[in-house]
Amino acid sequence: MRTRTVVVIGHGMVGHRFVEALRTQDTAGAWRIVVLAEESDAAYDRVGLSSYVGAWDRSLLALTGNDYAGDALVDLRLGTAVTGIDRHAKRVTVADGSVVDYDALVLSTGSYPFVPPVPGSDSDGCHVYRTLDDLDAIRADAEAALARDPDAVGIVVGGGLLGLEAANALRLLGMRPHIVEFAPRLMPLQVDEAGGEHLMRLVRALGIDVTVGAGTSAIEQLDAAHGAGRLRATLSNDEVLAAALLVFSAGVRPRDELARAAGLNIGERGGVLCDLSCATSDPDAYAIGEVAAIEGRCYGLVGPGYTTAEVVADRLLGGDAEFPGADLSTKLKLLGVDVASFGDAMGTTPGALAVVVSDPIGGTYSKLVLSDDAQTLLGGIMVGDASSYGTLRPLVGSNLPGDPVALIAPAGSGDRPGIGVGALPDDAQICSCNDVSKGTLRSAVAGGSCTVAELKGCTKAGTSCGSCVPLLLQLLAAEGVEVSKALCEHFSQSRAELFEIVQASGIRTFSGLIERYGTGTGCDLCKPAVASILASTSSDHILDGEQASLQDTNDHFLANLQRNGTYSVVPRVPGGDITAEQLILIGEIARDFGLYTKITGGQRIDMFGATVDQLPQIWARLVEGGMESGHAYGKALRTVKSCVGTDWCRYGQQDSVQMAIELELRYRGLRAPHKIKMGVSGCARECAEARGKDVGVIATESGWNLYVGGNGGMTPKHAQLLASDLDDKTLVRYIDRFLIYYIRTADRLQRTAPWIEGLDGSLDHLREVIIDDSLGLAADFEAAMERHVAGYSCEWKAVLDDPDKLTRFVSFVNAPGAPDPTVEFTEKNGRKVPVLIGTPAVPSS
Repeated sequence: MRTRTVVVIGHGMVGHRFVEALRTQDTAGAWRIVVLAEESDAAYDRVGLSSYVGAWDRSLLALTGNDYAGDALVDLRLGTAVTGIDRHAKRVTVADGSVVDYDALVLSTGSYPFVPPVPGSDSDGCHVYRTLDDLDAIRADAEAALARDPDAVGIVVGGGLLGLEAANALRLLGMRPHIVEFAPRLMPLQVDEAGGEHLMRLVRALGIDVTVGAGTSAIEQLDAAHGAGRLRATLSNDEVLAAALLVFSAGVRPRDELARAAGLNIGERGGVLCDLSCATSDPDAYAIGEVAAIEGRCYGLVGPGYTTAEVVADRLLGGDAEFPGADLSTKLKLLGVDVASFGDAMGTTPGALAVVVSDPIGGTYSKLVLSDDAQTLLGGIMVGDASSYGTLRPLVGSNLPGDPVALIAPAGSGDRPGIGVGALPDDAQICSCNDVSKGTLRSAVAGGSCTVAELKGCTKAGTSCGSCVPLLLQLLAAEGVEVSKALCEHFSQSRAELFEIVQASGIRTFSGLIERYGTGTGCDLCKPAVASILASTSSDHILDGEQASLQDTNDHFLANLQRNGTYSVVPRVPGGDITAEQLILIGEIARDFGLYTKITGGQRIDMFGATVDQLPQIWARLVEGGMESGHAYGKALRTVKSCVGTDWCRYGQQDSVQMAIELELRYRGLRAPHKIKMGVSGCARECAEARGKDVGVIATESGWNLYVGGNGGMTPKHAQLLASDLDDKTLVRYIDRFLIYYIRTADRLQRTAPWIEGLDGSLDHLREVIIDDSLGLAADFEAAMERHVAGYSCEWKAVLDDPDKLTRFVSFVNAPGAPDPTVEFTEKNGRKVPVLIGTPAVPSS
């Protein structure tokens, strides 16, 4: 059968979802996909556009698999604008004059920002808020304005969802935002008048000016003499605002110009008119996402867009899928304020009743819209506290499970009953972004999906905005899936609970802990875990007394075991800063002991091939030369990688080398649930790859940006921005808190990325704990770190000073000094390499 070609115009979130859906379902390879993308960036998370501010890393927003690497049936062409569609010839023309023929056409052109026809709207300093390029332009103007005036004002025209996002972006850039909204309240499509009043009060409390009930009549560009206030905006209420820049965020319009020019039918209010199959007036052309006017209506949310993508993928493969309608519910955290709206939020249903709980002192507003008999939930609005959104939204159209006032009582009041996911019917939609019902999730659990990660993988629930993840956890519990917190069969407690027990009880031995709080004699799971806890809660040497028997192979000999039974030696090189004398010392040791040397990605030098009995001899020379253990063998801080910083690099904004040295010397020897890596970059060019580290620090003009939770390995994760523009002391204080909180609460062998993901509230919760001190433990965290710093000593120097500890470094206890006959080497490319135990050495040719 001939492979047919479908051309997709546009590569946003919905266009990407269409490609994924078609390639997943098209097992026979019936369709070749050509994607023509106007933007130079492949599909990225436009919903999370504001997270680009501060990080300024486009790769962090990239959607998974957006390059279709290795898929010969997908041809992605970035920076390729389509200029025309010839429906009769079934051909599209691109800006460079080339053409692409198609058998089917999918329009995924999205929408464009609406700019009101205001005189002066095209002045320099006027922007829109839609793409990564838009944010880069806003950033450039904002930084220039702030250099002239630290109190520079930025006007945002539009107080809807995107308007508040834009205001937050200006706020993060250091500007003073002023929101101008034509409607009498903020977010007029999502909240009612009372909810808008609450929202405006909360937004103003953040230092953001708000003007409602007024439009923008004119914009005037001023000369350079006016400094940062180079724009003057006149409002319809005659108020005049001076600003450094202005951002239009007054809604969007579907990008239907190509369809219009091609003669396709257009909806009354714009958009490409299509039926429930998403087919346009041309049966070989489809429209998906924001540009699709399904039976005359365009949907501006990603959830309905994904549904249209899947409908068209099914249709191209001979299916009969139809657009089922859309859930227009929204739940967002805007400027740190929770806002949610679902169902018939405005109460337009005839006879609808409203139940309202308003708490202006606590800053919360909740409304439920009920049927005329007060039995059926129709919709709701929440401002300030949206914690009950997850369980209430799926109940729309169903009977309420309790007193409506109690259901929206303020969190923590003691009056709110726990509805739980168990009260929801099977057809209740748990994930609105991906249209996943409770019944679908229950089927997945019955099929063996027993973790949140597994449910995400097989149903896509929770993979878009993530707001339904708490419900996934509830559902697993409701289905009887028991997620054990036990460390192992010998301890019913979790690692975090054992940490608290050790701290509170003062127990300093494994035998004492298992006697009082466990059973049996322990195992290879709990012994190293408890050893790590004991090491994290004191400065005792890990080879002291009973604790020495708990260590795994690496910690047992303070070195990394290699494949032929030898060990590697890794001295610490703080921040990658090393002297010529230290380089010579390492070279001489490697030569004298016949060691293989390798420069690592962590900016230090590994020496491989040392036998157990050679380790003290090697370390004696290193310690005498002023070097110390690099802890490459332990679940502890490994390295703090740095660039060359301001001393040498012409782009450097802060002294990254000195900061890296200070951080590595502060946290050296810090024992943790897993290894910890850090990086410090002196500018946004990011030569130290800090965003791939557990703790990443990147210099800005005014300080440091702090990133956390970056991990490499089998499931790499980019670090997330925790705080911006920190001074040196605040940066160190936040890192102290972050590390101690992680050490105390993470599971055994859990890296920082999955630990953060597993926190209830994820990064938002972490910010509350680290920055806002929501648990009241910040001082305790900092004091714990100070105790670590004060108690640090090099583990290898302590071994060399202790004859009893030195006795363990022998290949054979009954024959000290005897060489291990099983250790063999051969040569490869002129270098010494190991021979596996039991494998004969083969001489190199």
